[in-house]
Amino acid sequence: MKTQTAKIALFSLVAAALMVVPTVSRAEVKAKDMPASANQAAPAKRHLPFHGKIAAVDAAASTFTVGTQTFKVTPETKITKEGKEAKLGDFAAGDNVAGAYKKDGDKLTVLSIHDAGKGDKGEKKKKKTE
Repeated sequence: MKTQTAKIALFSLVAAALMVVPTVSRAEVKAKDMPASANQAAPAKRHLPFHGKIAAVDAAASTFTVGTQTFKVTPETKITKEGKEAKLGDFAAGDNVAGAYKKDGDKLTVLSIHDAGKGDKGEKKKKKTE
């Protein structure tokens, strides 16, 4: 009985090994056949958010500063203020803004910028409850 059980266990292990080998070898072949660029994931180009008060605006250089970061505005940048199309010169130091930018090395290129309001949400909530 022990001999028969040992034979069945050995046969099962051999059968399982034979089933796994073709699967592993196919995966290796597919990886080798693919071009090198396809094997490596391309870095994702993410849009990064920003928000805060403008510290300075330089319309001539097409830049503005929020906190310690200086952002570059391009002709492709979508600029809105109060829901309408605007220009960088329409913003001034102290304005609350938000938007998205992309980072290219040391450059922070703005994709979009809009006014973020005055931050008086607390007053609006009080008025609604009265």
